[in-house]
Amino acid sequence: MKKLFVSMGIALVSVAFATSTFAQASASASASATIVTPISISKTTDMNFGNVAINGSIGTVILAPASSRTSTGGVTLPATAGTVTAAAFSVAGSGSYTYAITLPGSAATLSDGASHTMTVNTYTSSPATTGTLSSGAQTLLVGATLNVGASQVAGAYTLASAFSVTVNYN
Repeated sequence: MKKLFVSMGIALVSVAFATSTFAQASASASASATIVTPISISKTTDMNFGNVAINGSIGTVILAPASSRTSTGGVTLPATAGTVTAAAFSVAGSGSYTYAITLPGSAATLSDGASHTMTVNTYTSSPATTGTLSSGAQTLLVGATLNVGASQVAGAYTLASAFSVTVNYN
């Protein structure tokens, strides 16, 4: 009888080890990564609102990304337009990737070098909020609104510090 108990004990221990062996399972996975070309942006053309005339009332010049412009209020656009261009940027990166565009959120100040200033705000772009790098490149055009005072002093006004446009892969 003692041999029977010993045999049963050995059988139970064997079953216990067999059960724990079958209770586990494992699998393996591989890992990979793809390094993409970093996205870059560089200015190719500065923004220029061209020649602007005033008539004693405040107004604006709205420069579209397509370099067309309109005026409001006391601003008129003379027949001799001068140089009118939206800002242009070259965006480059991995082909066919999309990217988000972040335009300035605050106004920039133009100055005549003395104490006379105007502000530029309400930036718009083409493409508007998301671009696509066709073959790894795209031109990004940026327009804005120039705010002109009622008694704005005549002269050439330039930005005191450049405005920034940011692009990031989506």
